[in-house]
Amino acid sequence: MLRLVLDTNVVLDLLHFRDAAALPLLTALQAGQAVAFRSAACLEELARVLAYPEFRLGEDGRRGILDAYLGLTQHCEVVADAALPRCRDADDQKFLELARAARADILVTKDKALLEMARRKHRLSGLRIMAPAQAEAAFTNPSARV
Repeated sequence: MLRLVLDTNVVLDLLHFRDAAALPLLTALQAGQAVAFRSAACLEELARVLAYPEFRLGEDGRRGILDAYLGLTQHCEVVADAALPRCRDADDQKFLELARAARADILVTKDKALLEMARRKHRLSGLRIMAPAQAEAAFTNPSARV
């Protein structure tokens, strides 16, 4: 079973926009092919983002998405890790820290700063940083797994 961390944009694609490109991740989580982790900081960010006016979500809509997120993920305690490479965008460091604490196989993201870290081959102790389409390949092509 793959261990995942999903950044906020990927969570929005799954649970708010129902983006077809991200739905294989949702299916894998629901089928038990993967487990996703969350931290308090990631949950807090999602709650804050869901309140943005452009999403036009009332309290019930925000609560529904947060409840779905809680149901799809497992909580993981995170301790700041000075040994981790620093992400150019400090707001994204929480996802690296969660991935390390959860011993995640893949950090699924659409964030340019995190994807740039993957392209630069930062040493992340077996963690792969991938866009949703790349992560989907890890479920459909077992030889792509580390």
